[in-house]
Amino acid sequence: MSRLALVGPAGQPLPEALELLPHTTDRYSEVADCIDHLDVIDVVLVDCRTEPARAKEVCLQVSSQTSNAPVVLLASASTLSVVTRDWGADDFLSDTATPLEADARLRFVASGQESRELVAGPFTVDEEAYTATVAGQPLDLTYTEFELLKFLVAHPGRVLTRDVLLSEVWGYDYYGGTRTVDVHIRRLRAKIGPEYDGHIQTVRSVGYRFQAQR
Repeated sequence: MSRLALVGPAGQPLPEALELLPHTTDRYSEVADCIDHLDVIDVVLVDCRTEPARAKEVCLQVSSQTSNAPVVLLASASTLSVVTRDWGADDFLSDTATPLEADARLRFVASGQESRELVAGPFTVDEEAYTATVAGQPLDLTYTEFELLKFLVAHPGRVLTRDVLLSEVWGYDYYGGTRTVDVHIRRLRAKIGPEYDGHIQTVRSVGYRFQAQR
């Protein structure tokens, strides 16, 4: 069982998953109060469901401390799309996550382990070996295709906008348009093959979603 600290606006209800889990959750409306107790906290949850700008500042303040407590963003579907790497968070947790998913994420991030292999459905992405397979068959991917597939597999079930994919895969210095994402998705699907390309779903007028199970 872990000790969690939830930093965010007062009065916001806990997600049902956190209510059902046996972890202890201390709530703080001010980040300074949370920082004072970091020595007894296993995971810091930053509430990003209603005030993402404030949540970013909280993440930066907590991550700048010498504490070993990882920072996890508690995000909604609408706010997750604005989260970027420079926020300083170690992971995120959707407010609609099941108790099983929430518990697995919290336990993993609290353990301090660093996974080098992502597995979702028939897909396996090995970050260390820089290889990807589908149903055990190797995929011949370019660097960008590999990074795109890795990001999709790492966020199953999440709707990822083209702008998010551009910033996370191509980087902030890339000045191409969002059509680049569509072109690479089409090439990636072609290499995956018709039996498995349906795992990468188009969300009309928004972006894409990776579904581990079909």
